[in-house]
Amino acid sequence: MKLELKPFDFAQAVARAGLRPDGHPVGSATPAAAPASFGAAMNQALRAVSDSQLEAGALQHELQLDNPTVSLEQTMIAMNKSQIGFTAALTVRNRLVQAYSDIMNMQV
Repeated sequence: MKLELKPFDFAQAVARAGLRPDGHPVGSATPAAAPASFGAAMNQALRAVSDSQLEAGALQHELQLDNPTVSLEQTMIAMNKSQIGFTAALTVRNRLVQAYSDIMNMQV
């Protein structure tokens, strides 16, 4: 396998990104797609955490009922995934609250 590196063309990369060489967006009447909002991203992330917790709970329930299609390993992995997701969401929430309180305590 032959690996060939090509020189980086900054002007081409900027044009592909829809920017002028000075970094400002190229003027267009309508954007191609609406940018995702922070609230929508947070809502999607919290929904994913909730879904993983529901899945882990369902697997726990099935394991307790001795369902032969559900293994202990599968259940433990799902539980750990949901715990990691919840911890990450909690950390983001704490950082947001801290940033909000820092901004509110700034003197103007």
